[in-house]
Amino acid sequence: MKIGFLLQRRFAVIGQALAKILNQEYGLTEFCGYVMGRDGYNFINQHNPLLAGRIYLDEDIHNRYKSETINWQFIKQFEKDYGLPNLWPYLEVDRIIRSSQLVRAFPHDTPRLSHLEMVKIFQATAKAILEFFEKEKPDAMVISVAGSLGGLLLYEVARKKGVKTLVIHHTRISTRHLVSENYYDFSFVNGLYGRLRSGEASLPAERARTVQYLEKLRQNPKPYREIDSAKFHQVNRRRQFSFLNPKKIGWSIFWRLKMIARFLTNPYRDDYTNINPFWEICDNLKMKTRALIGYGGLFDKINLNEDYAFYPLHREPEIATLLLAPFYKDQLWLIKQIARSLPLNFKLYVKEHPPMMGLRKRSFYRELKKIPNLVLVSPEVDGMALVNNAKLVYTISGTAGWEAVQLNKPVIAFSDVYYTKLPWVKKCRAIADLPNLTNEQLNNFKPDDSALIDFLTAIFYESSPVDLTKIWWQESAKNVEKQTAELTPLADLIAKKLNISKHDIS
Repeated sequence: MKIGFLLQRRFAVIGQALAKILNQEYGLTEFCGYVMGRDGYNFINQHNPLLAGRIYLDEDIHNRYKSETINWQFIKQFEKDYGLPNLWPYLEVDRIIRSSQLVRAFPHDTPRLSHLEMVKIFQATAKAILEFFEKEKPDAMVISVAGSLGGLLLYEVARKKGVKTLVIHHTRISTRHLVSENYYDFSFVNGLYGRLRSGEASLPAERARTVQYLEKLRQNPKPYREIDSAKFHQVNRRRQFSFLNPKKIGWSIFWRLKMIARFLTNPYRDDYTNINPFWEICDNLKMKTRALIGYGGLFDKINLNEDYAFYPLHREPEIATLLLAPFYKDQLWLIKQIARSLPLNFKLYVKEHPPMMGLRKRSFYRELKKIPNLVLVSPEVDGMALVNNAKLVYTISGTAGWEAVQLNKPVIAFSDVYYTKLPWVKKCRAIADLPNLTNEQLNNFKPDDSALIDFLTAIFYESSPVDLTKIWWQESAKNVEKQTAELTPLADLIAKKLNISKHDIS
């Protein structure tokens, strides 16, 4: 069996480690990969002979567009074979190509390329992806984040060609991760959930564990990951002045000078994914200025005892809006539609995501404040408390919706997020349906704890405790033994879904 990996930026280190574990523990010898990020590409070539020479670099493929001649016949045929149903979703999901974001800080939203240049980039990348499958012929693809042109193409072409896809998902329960055959839900969980509901399967130990977990959460609601909470971010003006600490000033200057020197001496500094440190300094100054001016007078007092619905703002740019719900990317527009769908006695509580403080302009919040029944909540307020006291929670695909489900609160989602599998969670497929959906969730909401426990039981059974977020950011490559120990549960999970046994080693 030959395993392919989509290795996006920092996931390159994780992916190459997974390949080593699958080789050492399961005897697999054939691997290939599509890498995004030249640093990751170089790291793999230096540290993993299993993948070296069998990996495609996205940046090199991207540069081919400069000599590309558009072949409209190829484009139309590709659209017929792999369209969603057209080809724009592949470009829209790529925040660098579409908006110059990532290399420029949000809310920058100006593409550097023309329409025809984007078509050339698409054509060059699509040809390379087809070549990848024709040449490497992987039996399965392990995918982390398909949040780019090349990544989404790799995922969709693999599925259309019948190549097994295993997408790594965070369960949003502690550090647990699982794999699914698709990007939009938990396929293996759904299958087990169906068998648990029908009585074909029974997992008493896992069910008891699930009941204990759910009781603990409801007694003391806490976010599954505190790193996104207010205490880890500079969410108020006072904390923004911490940069004046002499040690922080010295470190910041040293780091910026190091990045500038590295950029100027980098022969590949024109790679489209490279961050120009001069623009980064400019964007950071804008962000810091907004944060230091502060958002005083914009946030309202709250009353958790009044009738309110809750909408937590999503981080941007992220796959929540770019991939899972691209037609709800404009959150300001969406919030206006939600507000007008509520009963007249209701308030709509809108809370900023703590990591976004300083990124959005004051004008965004001022526009929100024009909505008569809207209450703008400070990011310092505990989000779980807002969920726990809300009469209804709206979300595109966020964790707040999943938290609400577990706390027996009605939810309306605007995407094919995994928890819409539960029948009492409603998905808004057309904005004109939103008032009726709202009315239904407020007046006819009927949660099913037995079904929720079955769903959670399936998630616990199908997942493994792997703190992938922590591994993603740490310098784990320097400690091979630690890295192997941390990632082995995930490698075992991948092997299980590929029906590979350790006893297969000859």
